[in-house]
Amino acid sequence: PSALTEEETQSLRALLDPCTRFFEEVNKPAANEKLESIEEATLAGLKDLGVFGLQVPVELGGTGLKNSQYARLVEVVGLHDLGVAISLGAHQSIGFKGILLFGTPEQKQKYLPRLASGQTVAAFCLTEPASGSDAASIRTVAEPSPCGSFYILNGEKIWISNGGIAEIFTVFAKTPIKVETGETKERISAFIVERAFGGVTSGPPEKKMGIKCSNTAEVHFDNVKVPAENLLGGLGKGFKVAMNILNNGRFGMASALAGTMRGVIVKAADHAANRTQFGDKISNYGAIQEKIARMAMLHYVTESMAYVLSANMDMKVSDYKLEAAISKVFASEAAWHVADEVIQVLGGMGYMQEAGVEKVMRDLRIFRIFEGTNDILRLFVALTG
Repeated sequence: PSALTEEETQSLRALLDPCTRFFEEVNKPAANEKLESIEEATLAGLKDLGVFGLQVPVELGGTGLKNSQYARLVEVVGLHDLGVAISLGAHQSIGFKGILLFGTPEQKQKYLPRLASGQTVAAFCLTEPASGSDAASIRTVAEPSPCGSFYILNGEKIWISNGGIAEIFTVFAKTPIKVETGETKERISAFIVERAFGGVTSGPPEKKMGIKCSNTAEVHFDNVKVPAENLLGGLGKGFKVAMNILNNGRFGMASALAGTMRGVIVKAADHAANRTQFGDKISNYGAIQEKIARMAMLHYVTESMAYVLSANMDMKVSDYKLEAAISKVFASEAAWHVADEVIQVLGGMGYMQEAGVEKVMRDLRIFRIFEGTNDILRLFVALTG
């Protein structure tokens, strides 16, 4: 059965055309990269399109898309500019996703409308200098105040997407909890933290290999007073919150990369159809045909995985973490292989900046590292699959 009704399909089509036109006519990937941030005209246009709150319920100011609809729009963004895709994804796929999944009605009402409008940007703060893949070893701490009305947050997070521009943070910290034995143990809890609370500072934007227009920065928390009502998902439930956020967002990575693959494959096919060597179009040579056919197959599988996963999520399949991990690993490695092969088909032109594929290669490299390294996710698949 289809994950979308006819009405939902029509509403998706109504969003696709303006979104596609915007990325073709307004967004300028090369200009964004040179600026190392998203151009103001592009940001304003993205807000007008409503893409900062694609999955926020309509009654809270969002577009209210299902996962399958969201996947299709993310594919359009990934086709045109992965830097913009990461900025938007860091905001809504992980930045405020915890509020959507675990927030109380009061938390949703307070934060989601301004996040959906793009008035404020969100970030997901988990990684620290001493804890990358080993998320349970974080050192950021949140101590309850004597009166119990707030927590005092101290710590440092690194490599945070949107870290320098966000006003709302989902932050993970160790909190003291009394267990059944009466002992006090440290457990991870999640908090909604506002920059306006005071004590929240960001480092300068990191200089990166790719996705340069996506802001990445350290975020420091120095005696930040976080109201007790900003605890997200329950005391000591932070690890569960973090893993659910990451699992829930991974289908979007496969969708975005399916779009990226589509875009570069078109470049290879167009070049092959117009390039003449040895008296014939290179598209007529078996070696080139084999490359393009294999790229097309990898794209088909990646796109299919993204839509099967998002459809299952829409149909309320409760356990999809294994499929989400597989899709992230496969998509990131397939996209890298495809971009590399496209450069090979284009030859010397593929190595030139003007072809636009070398930028795609640099943008793609991070996808095998962040939101769970492929190495760790392979171990997860082996242990649970």
